Amino acid sequence: MKYTNSIEIALPREKVAQLLADPAHLPMWLRGMVLHEPVNGKHGQVGTKSRVVLQSGKRKIECTETITRRDPADLHGIPKEIVVHFDRETVGAGMSSVVRDRLTEASPETTLWESESEFQFSGLLMRLMGRLMPSAFHKQSQQHMQDFKAFAEQGKDVREGKG
Repeated sequence: MKYTNSIEIALPREKVAQLLADPAHLPMWLRGMVLHEPVNGKHGQVGTKSRVVLQSGKRKIECTETITRRDPADLHGIPKEIVVHFDRETVGAGMSSVVRDRLTEASPETTLWESESEFQFSGLLMRLMGRLMPSAFHKQSQQHMQDFKAFAEQGKDVREGKG
């Protein structure tokens, strides 16, 4: 299953890239984030593997995330014609995904965030869920992007409904 989401954020691209790359901010906009810790490597660097734990209702989901691309590596002073790329692979029980995020300067004060997601499922239950509920994955990805936008632009924290 493959889909693409996009959203415009009313902040300069360099600021958006810095906020997305900082793991300290993840719980503020990624609903259900319990833990995101490197198993090897350094947060956000290519090749780093991290243990990720998410809470969904009473269910905890644990997976491993590997950063496969971060281009450019230095997020300061990026020329406007350069597209910022953050790619990662995530593997968990019954599924794996590849997410390719692109940040483009829409204007000096606006960033276009495009996110391409590709999921593969294993096991009967997960394959069935992927076939019967593909829109649920797409909607959840869009919700994450909307939550990030609210966090970045207004300081809203999904854990407390603050801003």
